[in-house]
Amino acid sequence: MSSGARNPIIVALDFDDSEAALRCARSVQGAVGMFKVGLELFCRTGPEFVRRLAQECGPVFLDLKFHDIPNTVAGAVRSVCLPGVELITVHAGGGEEMLRAAVEAAQGRVRVLGVTVLTSLDRADLLAVGVDAEVCDQVLRLVALGVQCGLDGFVCSPTEVSLVRAAAGKSKVLVTPGVRPAGGQLGDQKRTATAGEAMAAGADFLVIGRPITRAADPLAVVREILTEVVRGV
Repeated sequence: MSSGARNPIIVALDFDDSEAALRCARSVQGAVGMFKVGLELFCRTGPEFVRRLAQECGPVFLDLKFHDIPNTVAGAVRSVCLPGVELITVHAGGGEEMLRAAVEAAQGRVRVLGVTVLTSLDRADLLAVGVDAEVCDQVLRLVALGVQCGLDGFVCSPTEVSLVRAAAGKSKVLVTPGVRPAGGQLGDQKRTATAGEAMAAGADFLVIGRPITRAADPLAVVREILTEVVRGV
């Protein structure tokens, strides 16, 4: 990572109460690039917590994965254009009209990212819901749609990030979940890579949760991951 590059680590604050999330965020404040607030924490704490987190600890990636009719998604996007929120997510599978509505509603105040295929899914899971395609093929199909609709970037697994970078171009923001420190446990993720591997493949940001948030010394783990990024391991 060059001296001018932005810190790529997004810490996933997957907690069920605001104080635990804030304690964790404060423990790595200034050492990471962003904090992710997902569905569980947002449903429990709401927009006021997001404002507080952004004000006290740093920029926020609000990962709510909107997927509804276009008018509803547009209204939801407008509602979460909060101070300090930099990135939000919608499901790229929501269709062209929904994606365009989300981009228009954001008006450049936040960057809208399309979620392609969740990192907990594999080909068997896709087939079970009626998608008869390889994971990579489905990811690229959704990326092509998202580029056409003006999305600012995509969320994709580290095993597809190089393909997505080639398809989406250099200007799109790629956020990669399913990242584990070298030697780390997989948890419920099926398509994973190390931090260094994901960055080398073309990711801009790495979403990392339990390896940091459940560590005895979260700051030490963050420093180890940044070392992996530099080394590309």
